[in-house]
Amino acid sequence: MITLTGKIERRNIGLGAWAFLTDDGVTYEILKGADKNLLKPGQTAKVTGKVREDIMTIAMIGPVLEVKSFEVISSD
Repeated sequence: MITLTGKIERRNIGLGAWAFLTDDGVTYEILKGADKNLLKPGQTAKVTGKVREDIMTIAMIGPVLEVKSFEVISSD
């Protein structure tokens, strides 16, 4: 499990993908099925989750992050 802080982004790749851009500049793809309260473009959050190395996606924007819990820090 890892804990990261960053911003939620919606990427227009294929059918669309949700990205989590960390404060350190690393981009993760949020695993489909994440809580809708997290998936708001521009929102800053602290998330705890697991990097899934057993999953590949069409978007391929970064490692896939399965979010287990989150705390919203700010919304745009």
